[in-house]
Amino acid sequence: MNGVNTIMEEDQLKLTLKRLSHELIENHYPFAETCIIGIQPRGIAISDYITQYIQELHPEIKLAYGKLDITFYRDDFRTQIHVPSITELPFSIENKKVILIDDVLYTGRTIRAAMDALLDHGRAKKVELCILVDRKFSRELPIEPNFVGKSIDSIITQKVKVMWGVEKKVVLYDSI
Repeated sequence: MNGVNTIMEEDQLKLTLKRLSHELIENHYPFAETCIIGIQPRGIAISDYITQYIQELHPEIKLAYGKLDITFYRDDFRTQIHVPSITELPFSIENKKVILIDDVLYTGRTIRAAMDALLDHGRAKKVELCILVDRKFSRELPIEPNFVGKSIDSIITQKVKVMWGVEKKVVLYDSI
């Protein structure tokens, strides 16, 4: 990776995820009519962390948490190779507030695909978007997040990568 810039170190990443969790609690407690859905594959680590943290803070709530695979809803499905994941929605989203969680919001196409996939599972009362990193000036579709960990300026040749291995951090790098 050329020209790597660290956007968030591990401590800041954890603090940001905790802040997002608190924002969700502030807006949705006791989560009776709200469900959280992580977008496969990269939104899952973030949504796992957020739901676990919310449950630690409020063990009394029954948090509806699912995972959504959008592979076959992507508009680049036939032009790029994508490995499908599993959709796990052990509850109905009918008339519920749905919080979609993903790692990076770039063009908005992933979120559009996620909303199309959601429609196959019912009609939500409301859909909100929680994003770790918003690349705010790169949108191709009119999609804006409700909850944002960090907004950054970037150019088209740059990529954002959220790293969950031994070294947990978020980096921005030149892709050419």
